Amino acid sequence: MSPSSSVRPPRPASYDKKVALVLQGGGALGSYQAGVYAAMAESDYLPDWVAGISIGAINAALIAGNAPDKRVERLREFWEGVTECDSLWRQWAGSTMSQMLHDHRPAGAWGAIMFGTPGFFTPRAPLDWMAKPPPTSFYDTSALKSTLERLVDFDRINARETRISVGAVNVRTGNFAYFDSDRILIRPEHIMASGALPPGFPAVEIDGEHYWDGGLVSNTPLHEVLTNYPRRSTIAFQVDLFPAQGRLPESLAEVSEREKDIRYSSRTRTATTTLRMIQDLCHNVNALLEKLPPDLRGTREAEYLYNFGCVTTMDIVQLVYLPAQEQGYDKDYEFSRQTMQTRWEQGRADMNRTLDASPWLEPMSEEQGARSFDVLAEARKHHR
Repeated sequence: MSPSSSVRPPRPASYDKKVALVLQGGGALGSYQAGVYAAMAESDYLPDWVAGISIGAINAALIAGNAPDKRVERLREFWEGVTECDSLWRQWAGSTMSQMLHDHRPAGAWGAIMFGTPGFFTPRAPLDWMAKPPPTSFYDTSALKSTLERLVDFDRINARETRISVGAVNVRTGNFAYFDSDRILIRPEHIMASGALPPGFPAVEIDGEHYWDGGLVSNTPLHEVLTNYPRRSTIAFQVDLFPAQGRLPESLAEVSEREKDIRYSSRTRTATTTLRMIQDLCHNVNALLEKLPPDLRGTREAEYLYNFGCVTTMDIVQLVYLPAQEQGYDKDYEFSRQTMQTRWEQGRADMNRTLDASPWLEPMSEEQGARSFDVLAEARKHHR
């Protein structure tokens, strides 16, 4: 449905929440996020803040690091560039593999394993493994640095026109770290660190410390957005690539895919529920303190509670990539062009459907500090 459809309610001036786009990690699945943003770019909800993990960090950089009228073009350029691996695999395999290649999905996955993906990562050369010390990863990601420098304007990012936060894990301490353009100057290394998933990709050194993929600790940066200080009323579009819920697997292949979904979904729905409850609590603490008589407001207990009070309100809009059929255990490194395009179009359609509904425009009750919406899940319930 087009963004000019008469069924889509316009965003009124009174709905003045800051807009955050929250992007989960998921490798090749990230083209779904690019499609979501393609629809978002034609709406009244351009992001003020983009937070990402892993491939979500790369998409975030492509968004925050370009002018609004260039963002979809840059996303398309990146995703078309990294989905050339399946054609290389087909050329290498030749006619003896033609039967297998009728299904583009295994071709895309095996192409990435054998050849890497252009502008992203390449396999280590055999001689590398004879070096002392040997490599600490199977692939080299130096090509990604060049790609980021070509497609992302880091001066624009560091001018703070659109805030960006990306998560990574300190290899030495095991602590989670967010690199935030409101606090530091963002470089290509910060984006690469967020997506340095071992043992495939090497750790990235930043100021003497080494970092791995943030998804090792938390694959969804929603907590960073909703608990950041100073607090601002926010609508967060949370785009997840691994569904937390799913059916019981019936084969080993389905078991492998389901295990990965559970591992990388990072208990998204549980975390969202917890954050919503905390925000409701903070909101009601503030309302309660306003009703206390002056003699009680000055007590130690009231002063303690005051530190937890908050007048901001949050809307969390969830979009979870849920294809019509299982994608396979290798779905996050299946970089075929056809699959990328399908995921992109589904992301665009899902976002348009969500924007057409815009349930967050309904009045918020006084006792609520946060609400969550999943338009797609509600639609699936009604079609059962």
